[in-house]
Parts: sequence; structure tokens; C-alpha cells
Amino acid sequence: MSSSAPSVRSTTLGRFRVHALQAGGQKLDGGAMFGVVPKPLWERRIAPDARNRIQLGMRCLLVEHDDGLVLVDTGVGNKEGDKFRDIYGIENAGGDARTWLEDALASLGHAPDDVRLVINTHLHFDHAGGNTWVDASGAVRPAFPRARYVVQRGEHQYATHTNERTSASYFPHNWEPLLAAGQLDFLDGDGGVVPGISVVASPGHVPYHQSVMVDGGGGAVACFLGDVCPTASHLPLPWIMGYDVEPLVTLESKRRLLARAADERWLLVFEHDWEHAWGYAHHDGKSYQLEEFREGSLGGG
Repeated sequence: MSSSAPSVRSTTLGRFRVHALQAGGQKLDGGAMFGVVPKPLWERRIAPDARNRIQLGMRCLLVEHDDGLVLVDTGVGNKEGDKFRDIYGIENAGGDARTWLEDALASLGHAPDDVRLVINTHLHFDHAGGNTWVDASGAVRPAFPRARYVVQRGEHQYATHTNERTSASYFPHNWEPLLAAGQLDFLDGDGGVVPGISVVASPGHVPYHQSVMVDGGGGAVACFLGDVCPTASHLPLPWIMGYDVEPLVTLESKRRLLARAADERWLLVFEHDWEHAWGYAHHDGKSYQLEEFREGSLGGG
């Protein structure tokens, strides 16, 4: 993995300008990432390293919205120690003590203060770690001090009542400072968040996982999938992570989302794919496959 500046991929989605921001790299066990899929199959798509880990990203989506900048997921942040970073192959340190996410925002002319809304698909450390940051004094503070943060109410309940299987993924310092600051709000199921941006339940990875829909009008729709389909290699329905707590529920979430995505030609945003920021789902008669997207303008507006 290169330590070069993080990538930013941009397109116009109807009335919105949207940017896929690479918030960092991570490496996770390939077998865990592909569950019951045999290694001879998955390693053709993403080759593992000597520790059987595959290179992944932590991509976020930034939407230039009339109500202010909207950010979907926040990467891992800057709060974890060296041992943690080695285990998970984390690389996200930017310039001048910033993170890759901050550098990506800066490359677009934005600062953390400019973000008005943060939507978390769920509260795992690699999706919500950048919600907060540790300052020079050691205090943990909201990373986006003028933003409203939203997540499913059920996900917060799940995150705060962990067991031996789930506790390693949920770190309270990623959301407790938001509650203390009065910046965290809860959603209850599907629905709009701001005009043109809504959430849809996509359970399975965790019971209250949500994906994020961006509708720019004129048929231009993007779906930030989160962990229901973390990479383009997970487009085939049975390619499901071993990390998912309810894999058969994931299967039905994928079946429902990808059928609509293919029929309505949604632009799919892949959070953990190191190579592919986004693309389309195409069914070849046997399974869903990736159709590449070349940046440009989509839809009217």
C-alpha cells in the first residue's frame, strides 16, 4: 500500500456534486472478509499478503448539499494505538497531524467545520472512528464540531450492549463525546434525512445497519452500501463476510438492494474496495458483476 495522498473521486449526480474520499487503508483477513467462499476463488479477485490479509479502503462519501456538506461515514480516526494499527493494517496519517480524511476534505477546499451532517451506516470503529478525534491535550472531541450526527437508534442500543462476539468492533469514544455535546441524533428505520438524502435498512452485518441513498433528480441515484456489500468483489449474492452477525439476513438485504440497483441503474459506492470507488451492478444471468463507471455527470439538475 502506498503512503501517497489519499484519492478523491468526484462526479455530478443530478443537482448534487459528490466526492468519494479515501479515508485510509486497512488490511483484514481474506477468509474473514469472504466467509464461506473458498480461498482459491476469492484470491483471484484480491490477492492476500503473507499474513493472509487483503488490502481494503475506508471510503467515505461527501455530498455538496444546499443545507451544507453531508458526510457519510468517517473512517477510523486518530485515536487508536500502534498495536491496533498494526493488527488491522491501518494507514491513514496525513500531513501536519491530520488524517487522510482531513487531507481529502482540504484538497476540495473544505475544513471539518464546514460539515453540517454526518451519517453513520453503523458504529463499527472503521466506519465511525473518525466521528471524534483526540487533540494535543489528550481530550476526545467531536471531529466535526458544527455537524449533526445521525445513526439508527437500534444500532446505538446494539453498540452499547455488546457481547463476546461484538465488543471488539465498538469503541464508546467514537460516539460518547457526541452525546455529551448534544450532536448525536437517532433515526428509526427508513426515511429522509435531508432533501434528496435518505437511509434504507440493510441489516445482516449488524441488525441495524443502514445504507444511504442520494437522489440528485433526473434518475441520478447513488447508494452508499456500507458493509452490506463492502467491495465490488462482494457483488455475487453468496459472497458475504464472515464478520456479519446474521449472514442470511445480509443475503436478503443484498438481494433486495442489488435487484433495484441493477433495474434502476444506481451508482453504487463501495466503502472498503481499495481499487473501485463506485460502479454499477450488472447481472450476467448467473450473478451480479461490476460494470465500471467513468466519472462524469449523471441525470438532470
